[in-house]
Amino acid sequence: MFPLRRNRRLRANAAIRGLVRENIITANDFLVPLFVVEGKGVKEEIPSMPNYYRHSLDTLVDELKLLWSLGLRSVLLFVKVPDNLKDNKGTEALNPDGLMQRAIKTIKNTCPDMIVMTDVALDPYSSFGHDGIVEDGKIINDDTVEVLAEMSISHAEAGADFVAPSDMMDGRILSIREALEDENFTDVGIMSYSAKYASAFYGPFRDALDSAPGFGDKKTYQMDPANRFEALRETEMDIDEGADIVMVKPGMPYLDIVREVKNEFDVPVAVYQVSGEYAMLKAAAAKGWLNHDQVMMESIMAFKRAGADMIASYFAKDVMQLLSK
Repeated sequence: MFPLRRNRRLRANAAIRGLVRENIITANDFLVPLFVVEGKGVKEEIPSMPNYYRHSLDTLVDELKLLWSLGLRSVLLFVKVPDNLKDNKGTEALNPDGLMQRAIKTIKNTCPDMIVMTDVALDPYSSFGHDGIVEDGKIINDDTVEVLAEMSISHAEAGADFVAPSDMMDGRILSIREALEDENFTDVGIMSYSAKYASAFYGPFRDALDSAPGFGDKKTYQMDPANRFEALRETEMDIDEGADIVMVKPGMPYLDIVREVKNEFDVPVAVYQVSGEYAMLKAAAAKGWLNHDQVMMESIMAFKRAGADMIASYFAKDVMQLLSK
């Protein structure tokens, strides 16, 4: 007897495979990380992130126009702060004329409808390279949260659509939400890095922003990679405190967490395909060990299949240029 069901019928050619495909990739899936530096005419490649750049505000304008032309409508903004402006309390983060604030305004002036999400954490501003205020070698939670709330207000005043706390301090989502409400920024959203792990995949990012910790590590506030249920507790707390979008970071090694969060909570779920994931593929492709475009697309599809509603990825522009061919 022959089998009545032959699954290969639905794989016979590209047309039928496309017709029954469960997930597709579009420009609407992406958050584009942008690195901004002081200066003029700066477009400098990040050595550990080939073909990815730090931009001064003037060259950022051209990059934004290119992203917009590719259909990319959301950016995630990071700044590289000069060492002379760093201190233990992140004072420069609250400067209304600071680099972050000027970058937000530049984006909104260039592409008014671009969704601007801003990194909220102290590490780019910290003389210690940590996400919080340091006292006696410890990261202080509550004093840090106060600064994060003030930073969020400053970003909102500059025109940010969403603030994205990446610090993993306890209670920061509630404090930020209350601060935004008190200042009548009721329409400014919060994308919380809810399940951010103390990962070894962040190295190139820290090179990009010169934000590596000056002592120790971040294991007292970022999550243990061994833990699964903790991610659900963290996410639930952030939702209860007012997060509009929750994020899992890193991406590929934590696809199980993406699926767990998506199954458990009825909120938009973001995932961050981090710098180490980007650098590994670029390095392997340069050696001829992997097909760059095929592996890139397969990895992006994996995030969609796992349940991610949006993907922060350094490959966003590469993907859209490939899809437009």
